[in-house]
Amino acid sequence: MNAEEILKQYATGERNFTAVNLTEVNLSGANLSKANLSRANLSVANLSGSNFSEANLSKAKLSGANLSKANLGEAILNVANLTLADLSRAELRQASLVRAEMARADLSQANLSHANLSGADLKDAKLRSANLNHANLSRAD
Repeated sequence: MNAEEILKQYATGERNFTAVNLTEVNLSGANLSKANLSRANLSVANLSGSNFSEANLSKAKLSGANLSKANLGEAILNVANLTLADLSRAELRQASLVRAEMARADLSQANLSHANLSGADLKDAKLRSANLNHANLSRAD
């Protein structure tokens, strides 16, 4: 599936894109709010400025993806692989990132207020000026 196909299906009301392969796709600025992208492969994808609010991205592969300025508010990213992802200036308010792999991810200036990061791997992640107010960091590494 490519960017055009997923956006066309989304526009017709489809929201279930479980396990879809979108490696290296360009969905910059796209609206996929409330979509089910669990177990999707979005590695090295350009998702900058996209809207994934309330989307299910649990167990998704987002390693090396560009999610800068993306809206992931209230999104589910449990056990997602965000290693080396660019989440700078991303909106992650109230997102669920339980046991997410975020090693070496760039979270500079990201809004993680009220996010659940319990058990998340944040080794060598950049958190410069990130908003972590009321975030759950229990068992995070």
